[in-house]
Amino acid sequence: MKQFLKEFKEFAMRGNVIDMAVGVVVGGAFSKIVTSLVNDVVMPLISLATGQVNFTVLSYVFRAGGNEVVLAYGNFIQTVVEFIILAFCVFCAVKLMTKLRIEKKKEDAAQTPATPPAPTSEELLTEIRDLLRAQAEQHASKN
Repeated sequence: MKQFLKEFKEFAMRGNVIDMAVGVVVGGAFSKIVTSLVNDVVMPLISLATGQVNFTVLSYVFRAGGNEVVLAYGNFIQTVVEFIILAFCVFCAVKLMTKLRIEKKKEDAAQTPATPPAPTSEELLTEIRDLLRAQAEQHASKN
């Protein structure tokens, strides 16, 4: 049981899990903002165009054999509008983040100096030969 709890703690403390948790919390708050935007700004404007003061009350009642079924299409339309706005905001956020990442990569590439090409084996052997000659000459001049 201790091993299980230890593994769970390691899993829960990983950076990705914490980032995901922050994303969920921010997403929940962002969802409330979008809902307010739709309910308090967009839907009243649509209501002006349709002549309906409260868009969510749009519905159709089916009556058959003493039973009533309510088709609340106003709520559905409002939910679709919320989804479209939320999807557009997420699209814009992802597009912005992608652009920032690309710019960051370009900036990092510009800052890192270009590495010279690796020397060929002939160049390395020539350098080794020259060093050995220099050492041999130093050794000969000392004797």
